[in-house]
Amino acid sequence: MRHTISTLVRNEPGVLAAMALVFQRHGINIRSISCGETEREDVSRMIICVEPDEGKITAVTDEIASLNFVLRLEDLSEQDLMDRELVMIKVRITKDTVSQILQIFEVFRANVIDMGNETISAELAAPQGKVAGLIRTLAPHGIQSLSRTGLIALSRGDA
Repeated sequence: MRHTISTLVRNEPGVLAAMALVFQRHGINIRSISCGETEREDVSRMIICVEPDEGKITAVTDEIASLNFVLRLEDLSEQDLMDRELVMIKVRITKDTVSQILQIFEVFRANVIDMGNETISAELAAPQGKVAGLIRTLAPHGIQSLSRTGLIALSRGDA
């Protein structure tokens, strides 16, 4: 099962490395990690997505929660959450394929951000499934390069 762990941490050097080390010690691969300042510049929100063996998740979250720079930890996996990922994708084009690729971008509501003679680039901020769908749909056309932010998430409602 995928776990989406949200932590509020002090915005200070070494936090990311220390968090990654905890997962390494437990033999858990981090699928994605994103981190940025919150409404307070001294606090950052770190979203970590993992798919560990179920027996390991409690040990990992307990260890993370005990770190002195962690202010709050939530496993959002069993909560109703809002999630997004940003992808920027560059695809090969020809005069025969450009209109089809533009239609694909339109269907997925991706925004064209650059166009050259041989490539076109777009961005999409959407749930991970929609991002994956765009990538699968464009793959046969020749993806030149792509960059993904990793998941960001918040719980829904007033919580």
